Amino acid sequence: MIIVLCALFTLILFFYVFYMEAEVPTGEEKTRLGYLYERKEVIYDNLRDLNFEYKAGKFPDTDFQAMRSTLEAEAAQVLAEIEQLENVAPASPAIPMRSGKGARS
Repeated sequence: MIIVLCALFTLILFFYVFYMEAEVPTGEEKTRLGYLYERKEVIYDNLRDLNFEYKAGKFPDTDFQAMRSTLEAEAAQVLAEIEQLENVAPASPAIPMRSGKGARS
């Protein structure tokens, strides 16, 4: 009796672990414009955090200025690309994001 219960439990366990659904839910496809908006928010959050930590005395003035100018330059680059893509967007509704780490243009 115990062997039968163990075998049944094992079968149920294997079914639960290895069962594959017919349809696997996927998220929405990312576009380059969507990625840039997400990147813009991350940069703005980083700037806010940097400013807070500078005011808390965690960074000397020279390091703060260097990091701030780097983040601001990156934000300007992202905003310029967003503006460029939004001007092109009416002609083509979705510009797919290239895969891989070298997706920068």
